[in-house]
Amino acid sequence: MASKKKKSALEELEGVSSPAAFHKRKVKRVKLPSTPTFIEEIKKGNISYVSRAITLVESTHPKHRKQAREIIEACLSIPSSSTRIGITGVPGVGKSTFIETFGNFATQQGKKVAVLAIDPSSSLQKGSILGDKTRMEKLVNNPKAFIRPSPAGDSLGGVAQKTREAIIICEAAGFDFIIIETVGVGQSETAVHAMVDFFLLLKLAGSGDELQGIKRGIIEMADAIAINKADGDNLKAAKLAKIEFKRALHLYPPKKSNWVPTVTLCSALKETGIDTVWNTLENYLQHTRANGYFEEQREQQNLYWFKETIRVALHTQFYQNPFVKKALVELEAQIKAHQISPFEAAQRLLDTFYKKNGD
Repeated sequence: MASKKKKSALEELEGVSSPAAFHKRKVKRVKLPSTPTFIEEIKKGNISYVSRAITLVESTHPKHRKQAREIIEACLSIPSSSTRIGITGVPGVGKSTFIETFGNFATQQGKKVAVLAIDPSSSLQKGSILGDKTRMEKLVNNPKAFIRPSPAGDSLGGVAQKTREAIIICEAAGFDFIIIETVGVGQSETAVHAMVDFFLLLKLAGSGDELQGIKRGIIEMADAIAINKADGDNLKAAKLAKIEFKRALHLYPPKKSNWVPTVTLCSALKETGIDTVWNTLENYLQHTRANGYFEEQREQQNLYWFKETIRVALHTQFYQNPFVKKALVELEAQIKAHQISPFEAAQRLLDTFYKKNGD
């Protein structure tokens, strides 16, 4: 019996296209749905379309930006009774664990929860880990929850520039709570505070963090302080920290909302004290809706984002101007060589922009 010829492992199998042939094939681009289709699906709460809409919002492509604006305008006309919650705290305070525990608690009360988590971007490589979905395994699998991690980019204090628009999309999709998690560094707290109805500050006890927390800015912004990881051997220190924060709050003038910020203890890991934070939130919403502050704050925030959008657009237009780009390189070289002051260089660059834009 004649033996079969042994085939080489490198021999190409019949019917399998060669790599060269594969690369010659034209890849068909996936066509984006129309704006009316986006709106129809978003109103149904279709998570896939919510995600794609937020991707459009985050894109810098002119065509995508045009459709994103159309979607945002349409979403604004859809009635919503959502609550926007900002959660901040230093890295390591347990923000992700707290948000997961609180989010699951909220869904148990019949609420739909969206989490917009801002991930820090590398200033060198411009990359982000986007790891919040891996840190919130239970919430990811919750059918009443949606988690969207976004890279912070170069925006102020690490807050994703398009988060405000993502909030509008999530509200149109029928989410009751939109939780915005800050990076917890820089000036991100200020930007997030200008987006939300309720601002929660998470703190730690026994790590020196309680001393850092007694700063005028962050305390004035907080509507409530929750001392996390208040369990086990850390419980005693957490109780002492609670007393210190309560004393600190008395040093500040009353808030415009006439709400007195509260200090609570919780352990997101042990799932204790979450109901107290929930009750604080409900009391705050009842208080601010009754005295009209809730709507007043939203109106002020809309004006803030109107001006902020103009500021960002002007900044982008300025640095993308070809004449500015060219002059910038020359002026930077002159500054390094001590041939011109930074102030004079800045004025010359502005003059270049105004002159060329006026032509």
